[in-house]
Amino acid sequence: MPQAFRSDRARLVLLVALVVAAALTRLLPGRPPNFSPIEAMALFAGAVFASRYVAVLVPLAAMLISDAVLGFHSGMWVVYGCMAVIALAGTRLGSRISVLRVAGYGFGAALFFFVVTNFVVWTGSGMYPLTSAGLVECYVAAIPFFRNQIAGVLAYSTILFGAHALLTRRATQAAAA
Repeated sequence: MPQAFRSDRARLVLLVALVVAAALTRLLPGRPPNFSPIEAMALFAGAVFASRYVAVLVPLAAMLISDAVLGFHSGMWVVYGCMAVIALAGTRLGSRISVLRVAGYGFGAALFFFVVTNFVVWTGSGMYPLTSAGLVECYVAAIPFFRNQIAGVLAYSTILFGAHALLTRRATQAAAA
């Protein structure tokens, strides 16, 4: 964000608030399975926080808060690990944020999350035989969830990056006035 914000602290509070608000949407009832802010939230944090440490820490902390309400599960380590990798990938967006780049990174983040988490389900759940046919079966069974996941990434990326752009523009206009 430009220097139009009154302070770095105000900017940080705003960015953290956007990430936490996205995480809290996980608590909304009636949400389709896997329609989640996870990937978009991590990507956004990576793109907008100056510090890589903060870019990883803020979405993980926001997830931890929502998971404390939703319940902890044995696969958290892989979800949180994926989020950290996605946040680090988001740092590559940096100042070159555009609709096309966010959409591309968002799809890549969703695909990465899908491949990794379903591989862990295949290897550790006992639901599928540990064969190539079992792996294919696991991924095929997860396709409906992947559709919701992509929809969630698109929706939440639009909200987060759109809010960021709108607030940045307003702050710049206010500073110029």
